[in-house]
Amino acid sequence: MQNLKINSFNYTPPRIEIVERKGIGHPDTICDSIAERFALNLTKYYLKKFNRVLHFNVDKALLAAGEAKTKFGGGKILKPMKIFFGDRATYCVENEVIPVDEILIDSVYSWLKENLRFVNEENLEVINEIKHGSEELASIFRKEEEYLPANDTSALVGYAPPTLLEKCVLELEQYLNSKEFKKRFPESGEDIKVMGLREDNNFSFTIAMAFVDRFVKDEKDYFRKKDEILEEVRRFLSMKFGINAELYLNTLDEKNKGEEGCYLTVTGTSAESADSGEVGRGNRVNGVIALNRPAGSEAAPGKNMVSHVGKIYNILAFDLANKIYERIGKHNYVWLLSQIGRPIDKPLIISIEVDKLEKGEEKIIEEIVEKRFETLKDFINDLIEGKFKVC
Repeated sequence: MQNLKINSFNYTPPRIEIVERKGIGHPDTICDSIAERFALNLTKYYLKKFNRVLHFNVDKALLAAGEAKTKFGGGKILKPMKIFFGDRATYCVENEVIPVDEILIDSVYSWLKENLRFVNEENLEVINEIKHGSEELASIFRKEEEYLPANDTSALVGYAPPTLLEKCVLELEQYLNSKEFKKRFPESGEDIKVMGLREDNNFSFTIAMAFVDRFVKDEKDYFRKKDEILEEVRRFLSMKFGINAELYLNTLDEKNKGEEGCYLTVTGTSAESADSGEVGRGNRVNGVIALNRPAGSEAAPGKNMVSHVGKIYNILAFDLANKIYERIGKHNYVWLLSQIGRPIDKPLIISIEVDKLEKGEEKIIEEIVEKRFETLKDFINDLIEGKFKVC
């Protein structure tokens, strides 16, 4: 394939590895997730009404924290959180008005209902500042080519396989936010952040978990529940991954200070009063923030699925890396570079590095890449249908 470069390198695990994951109730993840829900719903509307995806990018979202008063046994929200959406969308086609505002509001509140137990329309306000797109970028979507031109010059990277620490951090947060866990520990809020550290073969995990105050009677009850959750985390990591790690939970807590010394929330997210969020500051498309790995220059949530390489190449790079690992079983990195105006099926360069590349493997990699780009339409349709997670 043209512009495909394949090179060998020697993969060496770092002595010190750091990996982070922000849970579903973290303010940054809330922004990423809602932006993606909005993008998917806009896409569905455009396809249903006009049989094509029109110009939009709704990846600029900011969640501004509200105000809350926590209290053992249940506090209250004083001022609602606010989520602001900016960027661009197509509002009108041949005098037919598109209800962008309604689609946004439905996207926000349907996502909240499905994912956050204690956040609703009363404590989150939606502010729509999305405007019409520029004519130059909108004109891309009127072209008749099989593949649209890239609407940006962007560099993205994916890799495979995940390290043990990356798997631990990802699956631990997913377990802590699972329905099974919430049923057993309803005091556990959805705002969870897991920071994993590996030094050689020694693991430690620092967890921030917002407790829901209505399920905590007093300070003694809080620290008892906290100890129970720590023991469950220890059991999970031992049973699932066979590791005995140092564990830390809510390290800012301080006994004998009452509510002030406990990480309490009314709704299960710090966005109610302590922390704001923004698209692009959360997890990468593989679900973690791995500080030892290279990272691309774009966040995927909210971007257009048919022209914005910040989404297409972001997910495609990991897709290719996983396929290469499945075939040859070696660590690899995949870089994709676009050029604005260049068709999305023709990247400026595809650069792949494989651990200790051997004779015959280069041919296998070429076949994988060629097949993936020959079926790029199918890949884009999967993006449109939301088959890939982006955060």
